[in-house]
Amino acid sequence: MIKFFRQSYAIQYVVIALLAIALWIPAFISGKVAMGFDSPITPLFNFIDRLLGFSPVVQHLFAFVLVLLEALVFNFILVDNQIVGKVGTMGAFVFVLLMSLTCTQTNFYPFILSLFFILLIVRLMFGANASQTVEFDLLKAGGYIALASMCYFPTILLLVWVMISLSIAKKGSLRLELIPLTGFTFVYFLYFTCIYLFGDFLPLIREYRDYFLNLTLSVNGFNLKSTILLTMLVVLSIFLLFSSVNLEKTIAVRTKITMSIVLLVLSVIILFLGGNVLYNGLIFFALAIVFSYEFSSMGNTGWADLFMTVFLLLVIANHYYFKLL
Repeated sequence: MIKFFRQSYAIQYVVIALLAIALWIPAFISGKVAMGFDSPITPLFNFIDRLLGFSPVVQHLFAFVLVLLEALVFNFILVDNQIVGKVGTMGAFVFVLLMSLTCTQTNFYPFILSLFFILLIVRLMFGANASQTVEFDLLKAGGYIALASMCYFPTILLLVWVMISLSIAKKGSLRLELIPLTGFTFVYFLYFTCIYLFGDFLPLIREYRDYFLNLTLSVNGFNLKSTILLTMLVVLSIFLLFSSVNLEKTIAVRTKITMSIVLLVLSVIILFLGGNVLYNGLIFFALAIVFSYEFSSMGNTGWADLFMTVFLLLVIANHYYFKLL
């Protein structure tokens, strides 16, 4: 299976589309939509959610198409940055599987919308080391973080990731690290100005204040099944990391992998910011980068193929029969 997605065949895209359809059909059949995500501090998600709220089918369809498009962009970013081979769709396959892992995730929810902006941020940061316009790229990255946080507010922590990534890329000067913060602040300044002129400014400020005042680390949303799932994925990632073969990756590629591991560590913090852990999808996104790299780098794929086949069958069985999560 792994060797199949390393190659370049048009049929790969058909297989990925069929996999996505298989994982999302139960959501379309049930017609159930995850509710209760609209919050004053997620205005961009609220706008899209209300725009599509007239029909659960339309919401599911929008989320499904969004996941497929994001999978293609994700695969392009990995190929363009030499994290996976120049040919193949390993990234898209892993992305679709991890972002549609459970019944809970086959919905339209804030993180899946913010992920569009996260992909843009990751592309800019992966290219920061060799960029000739790094200042402008960092300014855009800050703006994208602001837009992502307007969909799913905990992604504000990506500001920390951007600053750490600059140090990893040996561009950790104070001037450069202030640029993404400037881009982030500028977007929110425009937003708050519009609310001040045309909306209810003070209630909005109170919402942000209350969010930070009531912000506590919590294990809400964790249960035995979700803990086992996340533990299995993280253990697999570590196992594959030590099983992968060094393909003489360049310093630039190793730098991007280090950035991805830092992103994985930070994503663990978001898991504890409350809510269902399966909706805090940054950890699945970070794992998708790590898995794609490891599957593309390993030599003997026997054990990985066996695990992936069993894992895929269990995921499909969970969607259609067990429905544990």
